[in-house]
Amino acid sequence: MNEKLFGGIEAGGTKFVLAVGTSPTEILASQTIPTRGPSETLAESLTWFEQQGSLKSIGIASFGPVELDRNSSQWGHILDTPKEGWSNCDLAGFFSNNLAIPVGFETDVNGAALGEYHFGAGKDSSALTYVTVGTGIGGGTVIDGRLIHGAGHPELGHMYPRRDAADREFAGKCPFHGDCLEGLASGPAVMARWGSTLSQLPQDHEAHELVAGYLAQMCHSVFAAMATQTIVLGGGVMNTPRLLDRVRVRTKALGAGYLPRESDRQIVRPSLGDGSALSGTMLIAEQAHNTTRSKIDDARAH
Repeated sequence: MNEKLFGGIEAGGTKFVLAVGTSPTEILASQTIPTRGPSETLAESLTWFEQQGSLKSIGIASFGPVELDRNSSQWGHILDTPKEGWSNCDLAGFFSNNLAIPVGFETDVNGAALGEYHFGAGKDSSALTYVTVGTGIGGGTVIDGRLIHGAGHPELGHMYPRRDAADREFAGKCPFHGDCLEGLASGPAVMARWGSTLSQLPQDHEAHELVAGYLAQMCHSVFAAMATQTIVLGGGVMNTPRLLDRVRVRTKALGAGYLPRESDRQIVRPSLGDGSALSGTMLIAEQAHNTTRSKIDDARAH
């Protein structure tokens, strides 16, 4: 196989998607396995990668919360998660130790944001935010090719939207914040409140406008706070018919024509479909490989 073969892992709460390729746009093989306990899932993943040939590096985009600070002893770990058995799992360390190769590590939405920015909906944008609306709500932002990092990774799902005047009784589904965005507009929130998925509810049901309104507040806040050009809305809830159009209309109304270059801003579906995060993992792998090579070259120069 090609001497520069990279691995990618989209680590989700329900499934792991594994891939190898020579670049983010040249994926040669992939495999999907169910997410079980850490020992079974990681062992099966390792076996598959060992069968693919010699890898230069692996990129991981994981469900979270995760530790992204390279200076932390917990870097590469999944932190305190409701996914049974996965809290404090050293995901990056497992593959680094067993394969003896560099590992890059990001959140799942950061991986998707990278993929869409470089190869999908954001190819003509200087700033892109990817938001997944599904079991949870999370987001990642890329500006001028670089992910936003800071004290942690962004948690767009846990911002507090302004409650609709006619929507005061539902306490919200989030176990930490109640009626944060995730507590009001995620799939489990819709199910807890109306006993159905959003797609299954009639189009004239109040849920559609309420969910669209809360997501629109998030979109307006992202446009206003980060000057994002492109917001990509993915995840299972966004497959609801007409939801994207509703969010666009409500976001434009909230903006009231105030934000500059409004015509340059867009809210779109993922151009890469379900492959956004996987493309991102390959880019993360490339970056991990290149960073390690640079450190080796610097050490040799001195």
